Amino acid sequence: MKILNLFSGMGCDIIAHSRTDLPPITKVYHSDIDKYARAVDRYLHPDVIHLGDVTKIKGSDLGHIDLLLGGSPCQGFSFSGKQLAFDDPRSKLFFEFVRILKELREINPKINFFLENVKMKKEFRDVITDQLGVHPIELNSALDSAQNRKR
Repeated sequence: MKILNLFSGMGCDIIAHSRTDLPPITKVYHSDIDKYARAVDRYLHPDVIHLGDVTKIKGSDLGHIDLLLGGSPCQGFSFSGKQLAFDDPRSKLFFEFVRILKELREINPKINFFLENVKMKKEFRDVITDQLGVHPIELNSALDSAQNRKR
């Protein structure tokens, strides 16, 4: 299984994968610009291929990807923020996820994807739903962690 994780942080996708019965990982690409997250990721997962800035990635350069993961920045959507939505440059990065998904679908139309974000206003969620063509499922992180966050 080949995985691309955008906004990867410290690479928790690999830890999560190890707790599933999904096929073994054969190649993992991560994309993040935070130098501290990248340093931890490199330390924990030395075999991961780091791609850096999501805006510079071309899906066509990566070949067949089985699973696209991402958690684009949520500051513009969060109820605790200013609710700038897509006017917040960080939250606009969601559209990079969409662009890369479209590029990867040209190579693998059956690609699976998972996008994580905060609970948000219906109007923001509707844009994301329209772009991805699927309805969201709400999960609570309390199912697997000490946090109690609806996502």
